[in-house]
Amino acid sequence: MIRVGAQLLSLWGRKQEETMLFVALLASVYLASVVGETDPAVDSTYVAAVYEHKIILNPNPRVPVSRHDALQHMQKNLDIYEEQAARAAQQGAQILVFPEDGIHGFNFTRSSIAGYLETIPDPQQESWNPCTEPGRYNNTEVVQRLSCMARHNNLYLVANMPDLQPCPLDTSTSSSCPPDGRWQFNTNVAFRSDGLLVARYHKQKLFFEESFDTPPELEVITFDTPFAGKFGLFICFDILFHDPAVVLVERGVRQLIFPTAWMNALPLLDSVQFHRAFSLGANVTLLAANIRNDERIMKGSGIYTPFSATYHHAWKGDPEEGRLLVARVPVLEPLGVKHNTAKEEGAGGGKFTSSVATDSGYCYQESCDDSSLDSGPSSYPTFVSSMMSDPFTFVHLNETEGDVKVCNGTFCCHLQYRWLLQDHKELYALGAFAGLHVVDGRYALQVCAIVRCAELDQSSCGQVVEEAESKMDFLLEGNFDTKYVYPSILTSRMILEQPENLEKAADGRVTMKHSNMKAGLVTACLYGRMYHLDNE
Repeated sequence: MIRVGAQLLSLWGRKQEETMLFVALLASVYLASVVGETDPAVDSTYVAAVYEHKIILNPNPRVPVSRHDALQHMQKNLDIYEEQAARAAQQGAQILVFPEDGIHGFNFTRSSIAGYLETIPDPQQESWNPCTEPGRYNNTEVVQRLSCMARHNNLYLVANMPDLQPCPLDTSTSSSCPPDGRWQFNTNVAFRSDGLLVARYHKQKLFFEESFDTPPELEVITFDTPFAGKFGLFICFDILFHDPAVVLVERGVRQLIFPTAWMNALPLLDSVQFHRAFSLGANVTLLAANIRNDERIMKGSGIYTPFSATYHHAWKGDPEEGRLLVARVPVLEPLGVKHNTAKEEGAGGGKFTSSVATDSGYCYQESCDDSSLDSGPSSYPTFVSSMMSDPFTFVHLNETEGDVKVCNGTFCCHLQYRWLLQDHKELYALGAFAGLHVVDGRYALQVCAIVRCAELDQSSCGQVVEEAESKMDFLLEGNFDTKYVYPSILTSRMILEQPENLEKAADGRVTMKHSNMKAGLVTACLYGRMYHLDNE
């Protein structure tokens, strides 16, 4: 403790944010010791940075341009990257992440993006430092500049750019080759602090990206660092699917890099809401760098660990500009497959004792009715309303405190709650959904969610809400048929709160308990993914 105290005092002269992050780290280490998580010592940390980039777009992305004009456009965004890399290095960053589409933009056709493409060699097959060997490959100006950015600032750097890969000459071994004889990929590139290209990842799950191809084989890509071990790479829409995001986690990779161009989708899939939920549910650190583009509702970046969240989510009236986030975070040691599975089931690192609101006050979870999902209250009237284009079954939360259950088929959600203000004027509902989501993607879900309704009529439950005044103490529970459950608490003006307790029982029940909310509740959610049912 003397060593810890000395480190804390040495930080005292720095800006308040860094000091508070260090205090949060001390608290996380204490919490880990309480719940049985074996995490690193206090000095086992590194400094990570993500940059939310206000992108300079091509105003006519569907019109083909020359390589010269494409480079002129990309250099404008790279000029900003250069400035931010220097700023991050000055703040001690050891790794910096830039967003998806941040260099070239989006909404291209397959032909109009041609001038932006560079052929990026596979670092698993050959060693290349673009900064020190610029003449080795033609038309790789962007790769070279990123490499030099990493080298000149002495940090690891991850960026996203478009990649062209010619199909093999022997087409018999490449039946998936596009008709024009080449693949075009949405690609992450990672550089070592001396500029060496160390990783290349091609996005697996495209989101209406007609300019790009799905790679012919799944890529599970990692790279090693001397300060934090192994990092895994994936991109945007990938996070909602098993491959490669969950594959990385199940292989023990606990530091994940996530460039994204995320369009916020309330009430369940706002950027900071779900990215933080994935970090908690998978028990990993997620470095999430988003685009800033208000016209497309793109905003919200963060550095998320199982214990803390450093994030930025612009609010109405905030100037549309970039934001650099820098945080000192713990090194999460790799976990063996069996050990890792146990940790994932804990959703945040272990078992907890939970206190919950009841009609008679509070009880400890061990003495409450463990069969509440099977035999709990079900007499409350239910209604169906669309949320995120899915038909949720809802029940109103109109009492001062209550104990309610709602089911969608055989999937049930149970809530014990107590409002902190007796005269709140907002309508809330508890919703349940189990089924296949088929709008803007196809994936199977089991979801329990407390939501603030947009108006005072039930048809508004499930609509977009960004502000709220009502606060509640609650315990939310669902009987999930999957171990992949991602918890979140989103409050007014897109502020996150950390759940007090998270627990998963052997029978699949997941509980999330929270009290003493600091802001009005927008959404509290247990978002279960039934990956094995996606293709049914």
